[in-house]
Amino acid sequence: MTTQAITDLWYTRCPVPTPLGIAVQLGWFAEEFGPDGIGLKSIQETTDPQARESHFDHNLPHSFRQGGNIPAIWARSRGADTRVIGLSWTDEFQAVLALPGNGIERARDLRGRRVGLPVNPVSIDFNRATALRGFAKALELDGVALGEVDRVDTVNEVEEGATGIATGEGFRRRSRHGYRAESLALIKGDVDAIYVKGALGLETARLLGAKVVADIGFHPDPKVRINNGTPRTLTVDAALIDEHPDLVARFLARVVEAGDWARVHPQETLAYIAREAGSSIDWVRAAYGENAPQRLGTFLTDEAIAALADFKDFLFEHGFIPNDFDIGEWIDPRPLDAIELYTRKVA
Repeated sequence: MTTQAITDLWYTRCPVPTPLGIAVQLGWFAEEFGPDGIGLKSIQETTDPQARESHFDHNLPHSFRQGGNIPAIWARSRGADTRVIGLSWTDEFQAVLALPGNGIERARDLRGRRVGLPVNPVSIDFNRATALRGFAKALELDGVALGEVDRVDTVNEVEEGATGIATGEGFRRRSRHGYRAESLALIKGDVDAIYVKGALGLETARLLGAKVVADIGFHPDPKVRINNGTPRTLTVDAALIDEHPDLVARFLARVVEAGDWARVHPQETLAYIAREAGSSIDWVRAAYGENAPQRLGTFLTDEAIAALADFKDFLFEHGFIPNDFDIGEWIDPRPLDAIELYTRKVA
C-alpha cells in the first residue's frame, strides 16, 4: 500500500492561550514544513464553509485542532476518528456575575432566581455548555443544586454580514461581543445572573459594574476549575498518525517547543496571547494570571486525562453530546512519547 504524499496540513485554534497559537505567530510551522513543500493552512482563514466547520466537527483530513475541548469531545462523540495527542491547562477568570442591589451576594442567593444560559446558532453550543458547567460548580460549592435555579435562554442572533473571528498575523477580529445577549438580559432584568470567563469575561464584568458572586477560575480544587478550557485538547485525525507519524511528531514537537519558549519569554508571550484573544496585555494578565506564560506546557498526565473524562461525562449527562465514549481510547500518547524519546537520546 502506497502512502499518499502530503501537500498541505490544516490547523485551527481558539482565541485563547494555546502553545499552538504561539507557534503559529512565531512562524515555526512554516519554518518546519516549508522546506518539504508542505503548506500550512488555517481553517479560520479559509472561505470554504465546510472547511471552516472543521473547527467544530474535525471533518478535514490532515488537520490539527487546539482549543476548547467541547467541540473536540462533540466531534468524537459523533464518530470523528480523531485522537488527543496533547493537553494543556491554563487557568482563567471564571465567574458568576450579578448586578449590585438585587440581593445576590453569593451563589446560594441564586436559589429560586433566574440564571442566563446563552443560545448560539452553531453546530455545538459550547458557550451554553460552558456556562452551565460554571453555574453548576459555583452553585455546588455553596450548597445549591442546578435544579434549584430557573434557567433562562439568552439568544444570540446571527448578524448580517458577520464574518466570525479571523485568525491572522494581526489581532483577531470579533464579529460581535461574546457576552452581548447575556449582558443585555442582565441589564434589562430578564435574568439575575450570568456566567463569564477569560479576558472578555473580565472586561464584561468591569463594563457592567457587576458584582462577582462566585469566582471559580482559580479555585484551589482543580476539579472546580474543569471546563471547556481546562484542560484544552490538541487533536488530530487518526489517519494522519497512522500514515504519517513523523509529520504528527514534528508538528507536536513545535507545539511543545512553543510552551518551552513561552516560559523564558513571558512578556512577549503575554503580547502574543493578547493578540490571540483580541484583547490587551493588561486584560490578559488580569484574566489568566501573571504566570500564564508558564502554563502553556503540553502533556498527557493522568490528572488531566481524568479531568477531561469528568467533563465529557458532564456533557453527556446534560445532552450536549449524542454518544458516550471511553476517553482512554481517545488518547494516543505515541507522538508525545516519540518526542520525549528523541529528546532523551539527544541529551
